[in-house]
Amino acid sequence: MLPALVEPHAHIDKAYLAERVVNDTNDLMGAITALEAARDSITPEDTHARAVRALRAYAANGVGLVRTHADVTLSNGLDSLEALIAAKHDCSSFIDVQVAMLLSWPVTGEGSSALRRLADRAVEAGADVVGGCPHLDDDPPGAVRYFHDLASAAGLPLDLHADENLRPGSHDLENLADLMLATGSNVRAVASHCVSLGMRPEHEQRAVARKVARAGISVVCLPQTNLYLQANGMHTAPPRSLAPVKVLLQEGVNVCAGGDNLQDPFNPMGRADPLEAAGLLVTVAHLDPESALACVTTSALSAVGDPAHPSTTVSHLSVGATTVREALATGAPDREVVRPRHRGTDTNETESKH
Repeated sequence: MLPALVEPHAHIDKAYLAERVVNDTNDLMGAITALEAARDSITPEDTHARAVRALRAYAANGVGLVRTHADVTLSNGLDSLEALIAAKHDCSSFIDVQVAMLLSWPVTGEGSSALRRLADRAVEAGADVVGGCPHLDDDPPGAVRYFHDLASAAGLPLDLHADENLRPGSHDLENLADLMLATGSNVRAVASHCVSLGMRPEHEQRAVARKVARAGISVVCLPQTNLYLQANGMHTAPPRSLAPVKVLLQEGVNVCAGGDNLQDPFNPMGRADPLEAAGLLVTVAHLDPESALACVTTSALSAVGDPAHPSTTVSHLSVGATTVREALATGAPDREVVRPRHRGTDTNETESKH
């Protein structure tokens, strides 16, 4: 018996585009460029259909809660966000969904006013979470401050794509922690990726981790997509391209893990299964199986769950395995998911996946 699985970081607006949108360079900017070039072929109806397909796959695997990011760009407007909000409502009987705006850049300096107006519209349209990519902005500390202040003013959680690169000088996570500690912020904050921290000396990692723990920021490690997109072309001792998971845990940070992209130009693999991310944490981050499982169950729920309503749509999950290690190693293909038949009642329904 396992707790309900949680997917703390997905991009279901992009799901299942791997054949249609090809990333020729197999790196982050190659994926971004390929997706922008294909925008005209991606309709809101198409996005909605693929999102529903993804949510059904997550639910069949025993996921009770998904936090998904939705691209909010000048070329795309609110199309992706609104399609995912519609999918959220259409699938609400069997899975809980949070939709985070993933705002484009720049949000600082010249040319930022149009995107800031678009962010305000995203909040008005019903975004559940504020988010963006400070490390891609010309002024990363200013971008961190902007996103934090927007989340605070809107009364929404914050989830940043932080330090998604291998530059030791990328400091989004530390900038967010410093800002929250200096202001006494009560924003519920998550920093996803945090790859560059793994490139810094251990004493610096620990100093940053202690700040992150004091600020109450959760970190989401995304092993599959980061291993795919980072360090491409480095043939001698390539880095593992992960946040330093063990150091963060040892310093008291709430760490969880997500699948990130699902069969799209950012990651051509993926099965909509958090046990896949947990298994990778055993292999590449050297966690024991029980700690890895917590990263996709209790710790993930603590990071992205609603404190007022911490439960998910899954009552419990049984898997055909004798130990947690076996469940992660095999992917536990035989699963039985129990969820309420009617939300708010005690009547349960069981769904089997074989």
